[in-house]
Amino acid sequence: MPEKRDYYQVLEVPRDAPSEDLRRAYRRLAKQYHPDVNKEPGAEERFKEINEAYAVLSDDERRAAYDRYGHAGVQGMPADFGINPFDIFEQFFGFGMGGGRRSRRAPRRGADLRFDQSLSFEESVFGVEKEIAFARQDTCPACNGSGAEPGTTPIRCKACNGAGEVRQVRQTFLGSMVNVTTCPTCGGAGETVETPCRGCRGTGQQRAEIKRVVPLPAGVDDGTQIRMSAEGEPGINGGPRGDLYIVLHVKPHRFFRRRDYDILLDVSINVAQAALGAKITVPTVDGDETVSVPAGTQAGRVLRLKNKGVPHVRRNGRGDQLVILSVEVPRTLTKEQRELFEQLAATMGSEAQPQERGFLDSLKDLFGGTAA
Repeated sequence: MPEKRDYYQVLEVPRDAPSEDLRRAYRRLAKQYHPDVNKEPGAEERFKEINEAYAVLSDDERRAAYDRYGHAGVQGMPADFGINPFDIFEQFFGFGMGGGRRSRRAPRRGADLRFDQSLSFEESVFGVEKEIAFARQDTCPACNGSGAEPGTTPIRCKACNGAGEVRQVRQTFLGSMVNVTTCPTCGGAGETVETPCRGCRGTGQQRAEIKRVVPLPAGVDDGTQIRMSAEGEPGINGGPRGDLYIVLHVKPHRFFRRRDYDILLDVSINVAQAALGAKITVPTVDGDETVSVPAGTQAGRVLRLKNKGVPHVRRNGRGDQLVILSVEVPRTLTKEQRELFEQLAATMGSEAQPQERGFLDSLKDLFGGTAA
Protein backbone atom coordinates (compact mmCIF):
# COMPACT_ATOMS: atom_id res chain seq x y z
CA MET A 1 0.00 0.00 0.00
CA PRO A 2 1.58 3.35 -1.01
CA GLU A 3 2.50 5.72 1.77
CA LYS A 4 0.20 8.73 2.16
CA ARG A 5 1.63 12.04 1.11
CA ASP A 6 1.76 15.00 3.43
CA TYR A 7 -1.56 16.83 3.24
CA TYR A 8 0.10 20.24 2.89
CA GLN A 9 2.08 18.91 -0.07
CA VAL A 10 -1.11 17.54 -1.58
CA LEU A 11 -2.71 20.99 -1.48
CA GLU A 12 0.57 22.71 -2.40
CA VAL A 13 0.49 25.12 0.55
CA PRO A 14 2.92 25.85 3.45
CA ARG A 15 2.15 24.40 6.90
CA ASP A 16 1.21 27.83 8.29
CA ALA A 17 -1.22 28.59 5.46
CA PRO A 18 -4.38 30.41 6.66
CA SER A 19 -7.78 28.87 6.02
CA GLU A 20 -8.48 31.18 3.08
CA ASP A 21 -5.32 29.98 1.30
CA LEU A 22 -6.36 26.37 1.92
CA ARG A 23 -9.75 27.09 0.45
CA ARG A 24 -8.30 28.70 -2.68
CA ALA A 25 -5.81 25.86 -3.18
CA TYR A 26 -8.53 23.23 -2.80
CA ARG A 27 -10.81 24.99 -5.22
CA ARG A 28 -8.08 25.30 -7.85
CA LEU A 29 -6.81 21.71 -7.56
CA ALA A 30 -10.21 20.04 -7.26
CA LYS A 31 -11.40 21.82 -10.36
CA GLN A 32 -8.20 20.84 -12.18
CA TYR A 33 -8.36 17.12 -11.30
CA HIS A 34 -12.10 16.50 -11.29
CA PRO A 35 -12.63 13.31 -13.34
CA ASP A 36 -15.35 14.93 -15.43
CA VAL A 37 -12.84 17.58 -16.45
CA ASN A 38 -9.49 15.76 -16.39
CA LYS A 39 -9.38 12.46 -18.33
CA GLU A 40 -5.68 11.82 -17.71
CA PRO A 41 -4.64 8.59 -15.92
CA GLY A 42 -4.40 9.11 -12.18
CA ALA A 43 -6.68 12.17 -12.08
CA GLU A 44 -9.35 10.26 -10.18
CA GLU A 45 -6.92 9.18 -7.43
CA ARG A 46 -5.45 12.68 -7.27
CA PHE A 47 -8.95 14.10 -6.89
CA LYS A 48 -9.70 11.77 -3.96
CA GLU A 49 -6.38 12.68 -2.34
CA ILE A 50 -7.15 16.40 -2.62
CA ASN A 51 -10.58 15.94 -1.00
CA GLU A 52 -9.10 13.88 1.84
CA ALA A 53 -6.41 16.49 2.53
CA TYR A 54 -8.86 19.37 2.56
CA ALA A 55 -11.35 17.47 4.74
CA VAL A 56 -8.68 17.29 7.45
CA LEU A 57 -6.95 20.65 7.11
CA SER A 58 -10.16 22.70 6.85
CA ASP A 59 -11.27 21.49 10.30
CA ASP A 60 -9.40 23.24 13.14
CA GLU A 61 -9.49 20.26 15.51
CA ARG A 62 -8.41 17.69 12.93
CA ARG A 63 -5.73 20.03 11.57
CA ALA A 64 -4.27 20.50 15.05
CA ALA A 65 -4.17 16.71 15.57
CA TYR A 66 -2.57 16.20 12.16
CA ASP A 67 0.05 18.93 12.79
CA ARG A 68 1.03 17.22 16.04
CA TYR A 69 0.85 13.51 15.20
CA GLY A 70 0.66 13.33 11.41
CA HIS A 71 -1.70 10.87 9.69
CA ALA A 72 -1.93 8.80 12.87
CA GLY A 73 -3.46 11.76 14.68
CA VAL A 74 -6.59 11.82 12.52
CA GLN A 75 -7.19 8.11 12.11
CA GLY A 76 -10.41 7.00 13.75
CA MET A 77 -11.79 10.52 14.19
CA PRO A 78 -15.55 10.71 13.60
CA ALA A 79 -16.46 11.39 10.01
CA ASP A 80 -18.60 14.36 10.92
CA PHE A 81 -15.47 16.18 11.99
CA GLY A 82 -14.67 16.57 8.33
CA ILE A 83 -16.52 18.15 5.44
CA ASN A 84 -18.70 16.81 2.70
CA PRO A 85 -16.74 17.37 -0.53
CA PHE A 86 -19.97 17.22 -2.50
CA ASP A 87 -21.32 20.18 -0.54
CA ILE A 88 -18.09 22.02 -1.26
CA PHE A 89 -18.48 21.34 -4.98
CA GLU A 90 -22.03 22.61 -4.91
CA GLN A 91 -20.85 25.79 -3.19
CA PHE A 92 -17.83 26.32 -5.43
CA PHE A 93 -18.97 25.20 -8.85
CA GLY A 94 -22.77 25.36 -8.76
CA PHE A 95 -23.51 21.61 -8.85
CA GLY A 96 -23.87 18.88 -6.26
CA MET A 97 -24.02 15.14 -5.91
CA GLY A 98 -27.66 14.90 -4.95
CA GLY A 99 -29.22 14.98 -1.49
CA GLY A 100 -28.58 17.39 1.38
CA ARG A 101 -29.41 20.49 -0.65
CA ARG A 102 -31.64 23.01 1.06
CA SER A 103 -34.81 23.52 -0.89
CA ARG A 104 -35.04 26.80 -2.74
CA ARG A 105 -38.62 26.97 -1.48
CA ALA A 106 -37.63 26.64 2.18
CA PRO A 107 -38.76 29.53 4.43
CA ARG A 108 -36.17 32.28 4.74
CA ARG A 109 -36.04 35.22 7.12
CA GLY A 110 -36.55 38.69 5.68
CA ALA A 111 -33.88 41.38 5.56
CA ASP A 112 -33.26 43.77 8.45
CA LEU A 113 -33.86 47.50 8.02
CA ARG A 114 -32.12 50.53 9.52
CA PHE A 115 -33.67 53.85 10.56
CA ASP A 116 -31.62 56.84 11.76
CA GLN A 117 -33.23 59.00 14.45
CA SER A 118 -31.93 62.33 15.77
CA LEU A 119 -32.35 63.33 19.43
CA SER A 120 -31.64 66.46 21.40
CA PHE A 121 -29.22 66.16 24.31
CA GLU A 122 -32.08 66.47 26.81
CA GLU A 123 -34.14 63.79 25.03
CA SER A 124 -31.23 61.36 25.25
CA VAL A 125 -30.89 62.06 28.98
CA PHE A 126 -34.52 61.79 30.03
CA GLY A 127 -35.97 59.52 27.33
CA VAL A 128 -38.73 60.31 24.87
CA GLU A 129 -41.33 58.76 22.61
CA LYS A 130 -40.78 59.32 18.90
CA GLU A 131 -43.10 58.59 16.00
CA ILE A 132 -41.08 57.27 13.10
CA ALA A 133 -42.07 56.61 9.48
CA PHE A 134 -40.13 54.19 7.31
CA ALA A 135 -40.66 52.35 4.03
CA ARG A 136 -40.72 48.58 3.63
CA GLN A 137 -42.31 45.89 1.50
CA ASP A 138 -45.74 44.73 2.65
CA THR A 139 -48.22 42.16 1.37
CA CYS A 140 -50.23 43.48 -1.53
CA PRO A 141 -53.77 44.11 -0.21
CA ALA A 142 -55.34 43.41 -3.61
CA CYS A 143 -54.02 39.87 -4.16
CA ASN A 144 -53.10 39.07 -0.54
CA GLY A 145 -49.57 38.24 -1.63
CA SER A 146 -50.37 35.66 -4.29
CA GLY A 147 -49.32 37.91 -7.18
CA ALA A 148 -52.41 36.87 -9.15
CA GLU A 149 -55.17 39.22 -10.17
CA PRO A 150 -58.12 38.90 -7.76
CA GLY A 151 -60.43 36.13 -8.97
CA THR A 152 -57.53 34.09 -10.37
CA THR A 153 -54.96 31.80 -8.73
CA PRO A 154 -51.35 30.83 -9.49
CA ILE A 155 -50.86 27.48 -11.20
CA ARG A 156 -48.16 24.86 -10.78
CA CYS A 157 -45.13 25.56 -12.95
CA LYS A 158 -45.11 23.15 -15.88
CA ALA A 159 -41.36 23.45 -16.44
CA CYS A 160 -40.36 22.15 -12.98
CA ASN A 161 -43.64 20.54 -11.90
CA GLY A 162 -43.77 22.79 -8.85
CA ALA A 163 -40.28 21.95 -7.53
CA GLY A 164 -38.81 25.37 -8.27
CA GLU A 165 -35.65 23.65 -9.54
CA VAL A 166 -34.44 22.09 -12.74
CA ARG A 167 -32.12 19.10 -12.29
CA GLN A 168 -29.77 17.46 -14.75
CA VAL A 169 -28.29 14.09 -13.71
CA ARG A 170 -24.92 12.75 -14.88
CA GLN A 171 -23.34 9.47 -13.94
CA THR A 172 -19.74 9.62 -12.62
CA PHE A 173 -17.45 7.26 -10.73
CA LEU A 174 -18.70 8.92 -7.54
CA GLY A 175 -22.32 8.17 -8.38
CA SER A 176 -25.06 10.39 -9.71
CA MET A 177 -23.96 13.99 -10.05
CA VAL A 178 -26.88 16.39 -10.06
CA ASN A 179 -26.61 19.88 -11.51
CA VAL A 180 -29.37 21.89 -9.85
CA THR A 181 -30.43 25.32 -11.10
CA THR A 182 -33.32 27.60 -10.32
CA CYS A 183 -36.23 27.07 -12.67
CA PRO A 184 -36.00 29.87 -15.25
CA THR A 185 -39.76 29.80 -15.83
CA CYS A 186 -41.02 30.38 -12.28
CA GLY A 187 -37.84 31.77 -10.72
CA GLY A 188 -37.87 29.08 -8.02
CA ALA A 189 -41.41 29.76 -6.81
CA GLY A 190 -42.85 26.51 -8.18
CA GLU A 191 -45.86 28.45 -9.46
CA THR A 192 -46.58 30.76 -12.33
CA VAL A 193 -49.11 33.56 -12.55
CA GLU A 194 -51.02 33.73 -15.80
CA THR A 195 -52.84 36.96 -14.91
CA PRO A 196 -50.57 39.17 -12.74
CA CYS A 197 -52.15 41.42 -10.14
CA ARG A 198 -52.39 44.98 -11.41
CA GLY A 199 -51.77 46.39 -7.94
CA CYS A 200 -48.32 44.80 -7.46
CA ARG A 201 -47.55 43.66 -11.04
CA GLY A 202 -47.46 40.06 -9.91
CA THR A 203 -44.83 40.44 -7.16
CA GLY A 204 -47.29 39.93 -4.28
CA GLN A 205 -45.79 42.90 -2.44
CA GLN A 206 -46.09 46.66 -2.43
CA ARG A 207 -43.87 49.37 -1.01
CA ALA A 208 -45.61 50.85 2.01
CA GLU A 209 -44.89 53.62 4.52
CA ILE A 210 -45.11 52.34 8.10
CA LYS A 211 -45.53 54.54 11.16
CA ARG A 212 -44.63 53.40 14.66
CA VAL A 213 -44.37 55.11 18.05
CA VAL A 214 -41.07 54.13 19.63
CA PRO A 215 -40.32 54.62 23.35
CA LEU A 216 -36.64 55.54 23.77
CA PRO A 217 -35.35 54.96 27.31
CA ALA A 218 -33.55 57.54 29.41
CA GLY A 219 -29.78 57.47 29.18
CA VAL A 220 -29.33 56.42 25.55
CA ASP A 221 -26.16 57.68 23.89
CA ASP A 222 -25.04 58.60 20.41
CA GLY A 223 -24.84 55.42 18.34
CA THR A 224 -27.22 53.40 20.54
CA GLN A 225 -29.28 50.88 18.53
CA ILE A 226 -32.88 50.02 19.39
CA ARG A 227 -34.18 46.76 17.86
CA MET A 228 -37.83 46.46 16.88
CA SER A 229 -38.53 42.79 16.30
CA ALA A 230 -40.31 41.68 13.10
CA GLU A 231 -40.60 45.19 11.66
CA GLY A 232 -38.20 44.58 8.74
CA GLU A 233 -38.73 43.18 5.27
CA PRO A 234 -41.10 40.21 4.84
CA GLY A 235 -39.68 36.70 4.79
CA ILE A 236 -39.53 34.47 1.73
CA ASN A 237 -41.72 31.38 1.38
CA GLY A 238 -43.47 32.08 4.66
CA GLY A 239 -40.32 32.90 6.62
CA PRO A 240 -40.41 35.47 9.46
CA ARG A 241 -39.90 39.17 8.94
CA GLY A 242 -36.53 40.76 9.60
CA ASP A 243 -36.01 43.34 12.33
CA LEU A 244 -35.83 47.13 12.29
CA TYR A 245 -32.77 48.71 13.91
CA ILE A 246 -33.16 52.33 15.02
CA VAL A 247 -29.76 54.04 15.26
CA LEU A 248 -29.77 57.10 17.52
CA HIS A 249 -27.80 60.27 16.83
CA VAL A 250 -27.58 62.81 19.69
CA LYS A 251 -27.14 66.44 18.66
CA PRO A 252 -24.35 68.41 20.38
CA HIS A 253 -25.47 70.65 23.25
CA ARG A 254 -24.56 74.31 23.52
CA PHE A 255 -22.98 73.87 26.96
CA PHE A 256 -22.96 70.22 28.02
CA ARG A 257 -20.92 67.27 26.83
CA ARG A 258 -21.09 63.67 27.96
CA ARG A 259 -18.51 61.19 29.30
CA ASP A 260 -20.12 57.81 29.97
CA TYR A 261 -22.93 58.70 32.40
CA ASP A 262 -21.37 61.97 33.62
CA ILE A 263 -22.18 65.40 32.17
CA LEU A 264 -19.30 67.84 31.80
CA LEU A 265 -19.69 71.62 31.91
CA ASP A 266 -16.94 74.24 31.49
CA VAL A 267 -17.42 77.40 33.59
CA SER A 268 -15.24 80.51 33.73
CA ILE A 269 -14.75 82.48 36.96
CA ASN A 270 -12.79 85.70 37.49
CA VAL A 271 -9.60 86.00 39.50
CA ALA A 272 -11.38 87.55 42.47
CA GLN A 273 -13.85 84.65 42.68
CA ALA A 274 -10.99 82.19 42.41
CA ALA A 275 -8.92 83.89 45.09
CA LEU A 276 -11.66 84.80 47.58
CA GLY A 277 -14.22 82.06 46.87
CA ALA A 278 -17.77 82.66 45.72
CA LYS A 279 -21.20 81.21 45.13
CA ILE A 280 -22.06 80.83 41.45
CA THR A 281 -25.11 79.61 39.54
CA VAL A 282 -24.54 76.93 36.89
CA PRO A 283 -27.00 75.22 34.54
CA THR A 284 -27.82 71.50 34.81
CA VAL A 285 -30.22 69.34 32.84
CA ASP A 286 -32.56 69.64 35.86
CA GLY A 287 -32.35 73.44 36.07
CA ASP A 288 -29.97 75.98 37.61
CA GLU A 289 -27.90 75.01 40.67
CA THR A 290 -25.96 77.20 43.11
CA VAL A 291 -22.48 75.87 43.89
CA SER A 292 -19.69 77.12 46.13
CA VAL A 293 -16.28 77.92 44.69
CA PRO A 294 -13.67 77.47 47.46
CA ALA A 295 -11.21 80.29 48.12
CA GLY A 296 -7.90 79.75 46.37
CA THR A 297 -9.41 77.74 43.51
CA GLN A 298 -6.94 76.99 40.71
CA ALA A 299 -7.75 76.68 37.03
CA GLY A 300 -8.86 73.14 36.18
CA ARG A 301 -10.53 72.40 39.48
CA VAL A 302 -13.63 70.23 39.19
CA LEU A 303 -16.77 70.63 41.27
CA ARG A 304 -18.93 67.51 41.40
CA LEU A 305 -22.73 67.72 41.50
CA LYS A 306 -23.96 64.31 42.63
CA ASN A 307 -26.78 62.62 40.69
CA LYS A 308 -27.06 65.43 38.16
CA GLY A 309 -25.77 63.37 35.25
CA VAL A 310 -27.31 60.84 32.87
CA PRO A 311 -29.57 58.04 34.16
CA HIS A 312 -28.17 54.52 33.85
CA VAL A 313 -29.99 52.56 31.16
CA ARG A 314 -30.03 49.13 32.82
CA ARG A 315 -29.94 50.00 36.51
CA ASN A 316 -31.06 52.66 38.94
CA GLY A 317 -29.17 55.84 39.64
CA ARG A 318 -27.56 58.60 37.64
CA GLY A 319 -24.11 59.84 36.91
CA ASP A 320 -22.79 63.18 38.17
CA GLN A 321 -22.30 66.60 36.64
CA LEU A 322 -18.68 67.77 36.65
CA VAL A 323 -18.19 71.53 36.61
CA ILE A 324 -14.69 72.26 35.29
CA LEU A 325 -13.50 75.70 36.36
CA SER A 326 -11.22 77.99 34.40
CA VAL A 327 -9.94 81.32 35.74
CA GLU A 328 -10.48 84.18 33.34
CA VAL A 329 -7.85 86.91 33.39
CA PRO A 330 -9.26 90.27 32.25
CA ARG A 331 -7.81 91.60 29.00
CA THR A 332 -8.54 95.25 29.88
CA LEU A 333 -8.73 97.04 33.23
CA THR A 334 -10.26 100.27 34.41
CA LYS A 335 -7.94 102.76 36.10
CA GLU A 336 -9.27 101.76 39.51
CA GLN A 337 -8.88 98.03 38.80
CA ARG A 338 -5.30 98.55 37.62
CA GLU A 339 -4.39 100.46 40.79
CA LEU A 340 -5.86 97.68 42.92
CA PHE A 341 -3.94 95.00 41.02
CA GLU A 342 -0.71 96.99 41.37
CA GLN A 343 -1.22 97.22 45.12
CA LEU A 344 -1.85 93.47 45.24
CA ALA A 345 1.21 92.77 43.12
CA ALA A 346 3.41 94.81 45.48
CA THR A 347 2.47 92.52 48.35
CA MET A 348 3.04 89.24 46.44
CA GLY A 349 6.54 89.68 45.02
CA SER A 350 7.67 89.60 41.40
CA GLU A 351 9.82 86.48 41.10
CA ALA A 352 8.46 83.64 38.96
CA GLN A 353 8.76 80.24 40.69
CA PRO A 354 9.01 77.20 38.36
CA GLN A 355 7.19 74.11 39.63
CA GLU A 356 7.85 70.43 38.99
CA ARG A 357 5.09 68.41 37.45
CA GLY A 358 3.89 65.74 39.82
CA PHE A 359 1.48 62.85 40.00
CA LEU A 360 -1.52 65.08 40.67
CA ASP A 361 -0.76 67.13 37.56
CA SER A 362 -0.88 63.94 35.49
CA LEU A 363 -4.25 63.13 36.97
CA LYS A 364 -5.49 66.59 36.07
CA ASP A 365 -4.42 66.05 32.47
CA LEU A 366 -6.15 62.69 32.39
CA PHE A 367 -9.45 63.63 34.00
CA GLY A 368 -9.74 67.30 33.03
CA GLY A 369 -9.20 68.79 36.46
CA THR A 370 -9.03 68.04 40.17
CA ALA A 371 -12.27 66.85 41.71
CA ALA A 372 -13.51 68.82 44.68
